[in-house]
Amino acid sequence: MTLAASPIRHPDIASRTVMTRRAWWLVALNFLIPGAPQVLAGNRKLGRFGLGATLVLWTLVVVGIVVWFLWPATLYTVFSTSVTLWIVALVLAFYAVLWVILTLDTLRLVRLVKTAPSARVWVAGLTTLVMVGLSGAAAYGAYFATTASGFLSSVFVAGPSEPPVDGRYNILLLGGDSGPDREGMRPDSMTVVSIDAETGQAVTIGLPRDLEYVPFPEDSPLAAVYPEGYGAIDGCEVDVCQLNSIYTEVELKSPEMYPNAVAEGSEPGIEGVRDAAEGITGLEIQYYALIDMQGFQQLIDALGGVDIDVDTRIPIGGDENNEGVDGWIEPGQQHLDGYHALWYGRARYGTAGGDYERMARQRVLQEAVLHQFTPTNVLAKFQEVASAGADTVKTDIPQSMLGYFVNLSMKTKELPITSVELVPANDVDPTDPDWDYIRSLIDEALVPATETPTEE
Repeated sequence: MTLAASPIRHPDIASRTVMTRRAWWLVALNFLIPGAPQVLAGNRKLGRFGLGATLVLWTLVVVGIVVWFLWPATLYTVFSTSVTLWIVALVLAFYAVLWVILTLDTLRLVRLVKTAPSARVWVAGLTTLVMVGLSGAAAYGAYFATTASGFLSSVFVAGPSEPPVDGRYNILLLGGDSGPDREGMRPDSMTVVSIDAETGQAVTIGLPRDLEYVPFPEDSPLAAVYPEGYGAIDGCEVDVCQLNSIYTEVELKSPEMYPNAVAEGSEPGIEGVRDAAEGITGLEIQYYALIDMQGFQQLIDALGGVDIDVDTRIPIGGDENNEGVDGWIEPGQQHLDGYHALWYGRARYGTAGGDYERMARQRVLQEAVLHQFTPTNVLAKFQEVASAGADTVKTDIPQSMLGYFVNLSMKTKELPITSVELVPANDVDPTDPDWDYIRSLIDEALVPATETPTEE
């Protein structure tokens, strides 16, 4: 009676048909419910431990899926801290080892020599594939988590979060170009991105590199040196009054102006540019992000390129007379790799609009990156992204805010982005800026006037 009632634990070992059928059941159970083969046919203590671990894992997965759909920002926040990622890595490593033990024990319980000869290779092969699949996936997940933890620690700082100001987060984006022919780095691309903290609605404010006599907030150390605006004392000698010179001047000549910059995850030059951006826009800028344009090429390549609708023919290299051009980016819909995307945003010569047209292209490139690069494809190519990004991006956004900003960026992707370019086409003279007019342009973009309904 007992033997007949328990064909899994007490099979008829003389019947190859029974033993083969039992082997397939054990292999299937080991895949679907790790620990079940041991409870039914082996060491019940090991089996109960395996079943408990399986139940815990299933519970965590279900909870994660529910949180993903209901409170995605919570999930982003939890998995964007180094401590959490190390815990995840340890848990996955535990499951990798556990599944190896359970699978090898299942293979022992199968008793291959008692199964049909024609089934032995298939049973052993499938069992091995199950072990490699489950344990390998868990081991790779542990490696992925540790890599992500190292990447986040190298790029994002540890520190308190900043609250929104007037319901908005204002972030200074800098595109740095530190080529071998330059002393230090000049940020040739400067943009303030103002994001509604609830809706994700974004406004980008393009700051021309040649904007002159920029003002500084009263509490800025640069305001004491240049009370009438940057370079006003010397009458703008050889572009020392231009916006993109501030980084180099502060970083190389007067870093003592910002003694706490490095300790706070920044640089004196960046803090000088941040003060300038606040003086220009009238906005309080909570965070900055600096992208090295040389590393930008690697980042685009890591993500598989970017799709751009090119308006005009863009030269690669060369001078203002298009001499020494190495190639062209042709008009039309183009899929650009990192090298060509870099030149699309960087090329200054060979086009009628010069610097201002380049600013417009950079804005197109930024929006394309925002809309085309999703968490899914970033995760799919995370190793390449982490390798490129660790040397490409510098920011003072704390890890504690990363999940919030990831969730906010998902909202931003779904909304149109308003751009304010401080260029002559918008009646801004970079050599003699009207700061009140500039701030009125920005205010109108941040809080658009609503039309008063007219009575019919």
